[in-house]
Amino acid sequence: MSGKTKRVCVDVGGTFTDCLVMDERGLLEKFKASTTPSDPSKGFMDAMKKAARHYNSTVDEFLGQIEVLVHGTTLATNILLTGRGARTGMLTTKNFRDIIELRRAMKPQDVSLYNLFIPPARPLIPRSRRIGIEERTLYNGDIATPLDEQEVGDVVRKMKEQKVESIAICFLHSYASPTNERRAAEICSEIAPEIFVTTSHETLPVWREFERFNTTAVGAYVGPAVGRYLTSLERILKENGFGGTFLMMLANGLVQNISECVRRPVFLLHSGPAAAPSGAVFLGRHLGDENLLSVDMGGTSFDVCLINKGEILTTTEHWESDQRVAIKMVDISSIGAGGGSIAKIDSLGLLRVGPESAGADPGPACYGRGENATVTDANLVLGYVPADYFLGGEMTLDAGASRRAMKPLSDYLKLDAVEVAESIFRTVNANMATKITEVSTKRGYDVRDCVMIAGGGGGPIHAGFIADSLGIRKVVIPPVAALYSAFGMFAMDIGQDYARSFVSRANGIDLAALNNVYAEMEKEALASFGSHGVNAKDVVLKRTADLRYVGQFHEVEVDVANGPLTQAEIDATVAHFGRKHEEMYTFSMPWKAVEILTLRLKAVTPKAPFVLAEIKMSGKNPQPALKRRRTCRFDGRDIDTPIYDGEKILGGFVISGPAIIEEMTTTVVIPETYTCSVDNYKNYVLTRRYA
Repeated sequence: MSGKTKRVCVDVGGTFTDCLVMDERGLLEKFKASTTPSDPSKGFMDAMKKAARHYNSTVDEFLGQIEVLVHGTTLATNILLTGRGARTGMLTTKNFRDIIELRRAMKPQDVSLYNLFIPPARPLIPRSRRIGIEERTLYNGDIATPLDEQEVGDVVRKMKEQKVESIAICFLHSYASPTNERRAAEICSEIAPEIFVTTSHETLPVWREFERFNTTAVGAYVGPAVGRYLTSLERILKENGFGGTFLMMLANGLVQNISECVRRPVFLLHSGPAAAPSGAVFLGRHLGDENLLSVDMGGTSFDVCLINKGEILTTTEHWESDQRVAIKMVDISSIGAGGGSIAKIDSLGLLRVGPESAGADPGPACYGRGENATVTDANLVLGYVPADYFLGGEMTLDAGASRRAMKPLSDYLKLDAVEVAESIFRTVNANMATKITEVSTKRGYDVRDCVMIAGGGGGPIHAGFIADSLGIRKVVIPPVAALYSAFGMFAMDIGQDYARSFVSRANGIDLAALNNVYAEMEKEALASFGSHGVNAKDVVLKRTADLRYVGQFHEVEVDVANGPLTQAEIDATVAHFGRKHEEMYTFSMPWKAVEILTLRLKAVTPKAPFVLAEIKMSGKNPQPALKRRRTCRFDGRDIDTPIYDGEKILGGFVISGPAIIEEMTTTVVIPETYTCSVDNYKNYVLTRRYA
């Protein structure tokens, strides 16, 4: 086969690296390899080698056939969570170096707000490396005090001597005029080209100094490692024959080229998990459902996102490991609840599961290297996971090792191994159900109105039990569940978000200035696409704006019409804001003045079309797919459970729980309270049986 005919999406998770290939027919093939934490590119290439063997090609031949390669990675998130970031410095406006430490008096997010004895938050950049520079830009963009270039040079030389690896440049009001920040960045590059430099006007060109400064600091902290990884991976791919387009998954649910990602590394937070909701929306359209819960349970974490009326919710209010990140992100909530999550007894003598994870190395005890009991070990002991068919038989799991790892817990709790395993299983399910409640019920959405789309290697095992505890009527497990985030990357658009501060009352707005800001963002977006060979007519532009009632602290993002805006369009936007405010908060205040804070633009080029492979249809009787029977634990009882071969499942089969379906890359567990029907795309649709 010659020419570039394939599209590939690769998601590097904490335990497994997922590779999904779309061939010239638009059909998808899935592959998994173990993640190598010390060098993620090795696990990446291992997945590529598996795919190449499937297509009877060498790695060089396979990579040469790839037109577009989309990559998601948790590297930036893991660096931030583990504190392994770069030695970072900051250049900021004189007398404003403490903004990221003052935090507008916000306390750490992971402790009680009423705990008066917690220590102050620790910023990523210590005060000794946050240096004030003589310069001042006003809110309207006027330069009140020119940049002291000599001072910048002296500071950079000093930071170079201190082995600083990265510098964040954060000046007041740089969103209004980036002149001083740009010149400071140029000086940094001239004096110390080896130091990574990022600026706040490129990272987040909007007002609110703490949010802008801290987001830039996060980008600087993770930037060097991200840059090294992406540059190294790009080189390895090219050396092995890849000549296509290489794109990265972003936090905002879009994908972008490598050079943009290296320049703005903070957008790689939640790269990978941010794709999953797009896959859920794609599946929801097939199923005719638009209120969805996208859940993704991998080896280290559980990610959940609410999709309301087909719209993926986004946020600019995100906190990551007590660090404020104000870029626009897919609104995903995560907890440390995955297959590798470790079970232990805490200081109160209670069983806890996670957030610590055995990851890929050493992994769960049943992998043969770990010593701690994990969720995967519990699933094996309960009979849910096959010891002889894990990853389609590539790995043999050691149930004896799982039981040995549980012995300390058994001795303490005075329970046998199966009872301990069931306790671990129920505990982690309760943790995940609580996280779902946080993003649904506690925000005013009735979780019972949603359809759960379950993905990840562990999602199909646990989803039915979680849904049962929450009263969710339907769970859908797609055929690509084990590669859920990689699948979501196929369902996403290529593009970028743009934002500019524009503070004005809606009833006294400067229309010429407003139109000029949108025009500038649109020009920048089209130029970016043009540099990568995308024609302007193929770019779709969507305008929005952040509005609030005068006196409010939080804003609501609403749609804005394209083209030259008149006062009539502004009035329509304000009316839309009132309706959306009432929908979100159950009230509106039409008598109050409305102000605009931020103008936003989303520029995308449509994704390549793809299809899910249809399977042969049959009758309801699943007997032809029956593989064996195995004793499994359901609700405190040992039940002789039918096990079905996922490779022999046909459309139309109806399987009543309790039952298990063994797929090559995951296992589907059907609880007693659910019935599973298989549609023509091999989606497993679990429907709750009501008494």
